[in-house]
Amino acid sequence: MSLLALLSTVAKADFAPTAYYTVDGVDMESTDVINDAQAPLSVTFRANPSNLGDITPTYEWRFTREGSAEPFMVRYEEETTYEFRESGSTSVSLYVAYNDSTEAELISTIRVSVSTSVLEMPNAFSPNGDGINDIYKAKDTHKSIVEFHAYIFNRWGQKIFDWTNIDDGWDGTFHGKPVATGAYFVLVKAKGADGTEYNIKKDVNLMRDYTEGGVQQ
Repeated sequence: MSLLALLSTVAKADFAPTAYYTVDGVDMESTDVINDAQAPLSVTFRANPSNLGDITPTYEWRFTREGSAEPFMVRYEEETTYEFRESGSTSVSLYVAYNDSTEAELISTIRVSVSTSVLEMPNAFSPNGDGINDIYKAKDTHKSIVEFHAYIFNRWGQKIFDWTNIDDGWDGTFHGKPVATGAYFVLVKAKGADGTEYNIKKDVNLMRDYTEGGVQQ
C-alpha cells in the first residue's frame, strides 16, 4: 500500500475508547472520567474501533498514577480489564499505532478516581423480623474497603459467627438458633484502598425486643 493510500485509510479509522463497570448492580460506562469510585472496582476498557479498512492497529493502554510521569502498566489488547484497589487518581490513555508504524498516536484518556476508605460498625441491632436493622453489619457509609473480616464473640469469648463479605452480616443466631438478648463483642480486621488498616473492637448490643417505635410489650 502506498503512503498516500495508508494515510487515506488511517484518516477514516475511528475509535471510541470507553470504560465499562458496575456500581451496586447497575452497569455503567464512561468515556472521560469515573469519579469517587469505591475500591475494589473492576473496569473493562474497550477501544471500540470502526472504519479500519485495510489497516491493522496496535493498541497501548497506558495506566499512569497521578503525580507520575511514567505509566506503571501498559496493556496491548483491544479490550483489557483492570481491578483498581488503591485510592487516588489514575489516567488510562489509549495510544494506537497503525500497521508497521512504531509511532503511537494518543486517542483519548479516561481518568479513574478512587475514594479514600471509610469503615464504621454500629453499636446495636434488633433482629426481631420487622425488616429494620435485623442484620448486624458494617454501616452503609463504608467506602473502598479491599480486605474485610469480622468476628462476633459472646461474653465468654466464644466465637459464634464471622464473615468476610463486607455487605453481609450477623442475623443474631448461633447454629441456626436465636441467641439471647444482651451484649456481644465484634472484632473487625480490614484494610482500605488508601492503605488504612482497621482494627475495630467494640461491644454490640443485641436488642431483640426493640422496634422503630420503642420496646415491644
